[in-house]
Amino acid sequence: MKNKCITDANEAVASVAFRLSETIAIYPITPSSPMAESCEEWAVKGKKNLWNTTPEISQMQSEGGVAGAVHGALATGTLMTSFTASQGLLLMIPNMYKIAGELTPFVLHVSARALATHGLSIFGDQADVMACRQTGFAMLCSNSAQEAHDMAAIAHASTLESRVPFIHFFDGFRTSHEVNTYEFVDDDTLRALVPYEKVLEFRARALSPERPFIKGTAQNPDVYFQGQEARNKFYTNCVSIVQENMDKFAKLTGRQYKVYEYVGAPDAEHVVVAMGSGVQTLEETAKYLNAHGGKYGVLKVRLFLPFDVSRLVKEIPASAKTITVLDRTKEPGCAGEPLYQDIATAIVEGRNSGDIKGDPKLLGGRYGLGSKEFTPAMAKAVFENSTLNHFSVGRVDDVTNQSLSYDESFYLESDKVLRAVFFGLGSDGTVGANKNTIKIIGNGTDNFAQAYFVYDSKKSGGITVSHLRFGPEEIKAPYLIKNAQFVACHQFSFMDKYDILDRAAEGGVFLLNSIHGAGEVWNFLNRDVQKKIIDKKLKFYVIDAYKVAKETGMGGRINTIMQTCYFAISGVLPADEAIKKIKAYAEKTYMKKGKAVVEHNWMENGGASVDYTVTIPQNSANAPVPGE
Repeated sequence: MKNKCITDANEAVASVAFRLSETIAIYPITPSSPMAESCEEWAVKGKKNLWNTTPEISQMQSEGGVAGAVHGALATGTLMTSFTASQGLLLMIPNMYKIAGELTPFVLHVSARALATHGLSIFGDQADVMACRQTGFAMLCSNSAQEAHDMAAIAHASTLESRVPFIHFFDGFRTSHEVNTYEFVDDDTLRALVPYEKVLEFRARALSPERPFIKGTAQNPDVYFQGQEARNKFYTNCVSIVQENMDKFAKLTGRQYKVYEYVGAPDAEHVVVAMGSGVQTLEETAKYLNAHGGKYGVLKVRLFLPFDVSRLVKEIPASAKTITVLDRTKEPGCAGEPLYQDIATAIVEGRNSGDIKGDPKLLGGRYGLGSKEFTPAMAKAVFENSTLNHFSVGRVDDVTNQSLSYDESFYLESDKVLRAVFFGLGSDGTVGANKNTIKIIGNGTDNFAQAYFVYDSKKSGGITVSHLRFGPEEIKAPYLIKNAQFVACHQFSFMDKYDILDRAAEGGVFLLNSIHGAGEVWNFLNRDVQKKIIDKKLKFYVIDAYKVAKETGMGGRINTIMQTCYFAISGVLPADEAIKKIKAYAEKTYMKKGKAVVEHNWMENGGASVDYTVTIPQNSANAPVPGE
């Protein structure tokens, strides 16, 4: 892979936004904050943008302040960007109306997140961006880390050419925080993609005493309506401009995108329409089902607004008998969620124009609200449903009975993909070590790599679960690991609180951090845990990482010790090479805390040998009761 890079989507997006901006106004809000933090870090280090200047970063006192600063800077002809989510995005809406009404090029990058309604959720769905569709902003959606990186560039190029401001959005946490392997867009590609003459035209429209003109006036009934309608041509042209930039991007990088893209069986009878991270799950599930005699397809919506009916309906196979639309938001009391309503309109207008010959049934459903899991099993249920409308999937609705049931045993994981799950405590360093692990393997081997980290909403002090995948092919699995060949528990107390081994595959490896040695740890595990270890035929290793940490002066920080154990047991890299890379990443991670901290981590690597293999009884009948 040319320009191979491994980061999360937030950093991938920020790298493009930073290089295509002169000023950036920020205000932190989960899960968009890392984009702003990366830009601030790069600015402090003096990193340059595409025009060899360092963007100026301004942190405001609220998201409303950000919107005002953005609007003002844009009016002066300054290339500007920002990042936000959830209620923070809603606070920007008044200025967004003005920015769009004045046809001002601008890209706002949003890691889409749930809104606070009956309760507060810091997790992801698309409720926030859907609340902004009336503002006049174009909306471009990314389905993966690679797409988020690429669509960021396409959005910046398209807004300059179309004069329509853009919301570029991607699923919060599920995409924004997923670490994945992607191909980096270099400066030369960005220069070729972004038309500099459009930058000059944007600057020429800036407020200036040397070129006075009227804008933003109060208007009476004689002209206001005309002004609203005069913007129509810009939105009509916007769709073509986005597709032209996608085509241009393909020539530069080899990655071809379409504003609406159908994948699947050419004679599909059931088509699912969606946007966001769930698209990858749907696509992989359709591929599997089609290989086993199915006739399914997926219609990816990237450009949600402006919505082009004629382009979309031409992507729908004539064979389609059922079209199911999945929305990752809920609008109580509406006739259907936003994407569903637009697809319904498209089908009616497609019939009127003759572009749709058949009479497909239209169904709608909701998924993934508040970062609820969306798995291949759920996708399969959606494909196979042809009767229930306005359903939900991924939950059990025993009140209105509007949820789809699904077979939880269905999964698509390939044996070529190595899967590992690590249970840690917020602030114990487990997540940080695993981020280093994914980069060590991703950069040090030919494997593609993916990592996703589940945090308790309490963050520090709560449980963290790290899901790591490695494989020879691109990994399209935006859902949690169910059958891991390696499971590690970094906190012994979790064994009585959580079903740690539920995610372990048969014949896998289980590594436990315990103060109890190999000869006695079995007697401190409850019977359910013992039974799962035996029934799943797990190889069981134990280490007292606390003891090693104490001996090396690291206190309770056991992350690098457990990381070393993983490499020692898994054999994913030769031992010497793994130790060398772990030390290099430890130095990079901890150097800002001083050389002594770095050296302590290096000592951990020397002391963390996993030589404690637990002897497991041959059957559950022999498993002793804890304490006996």
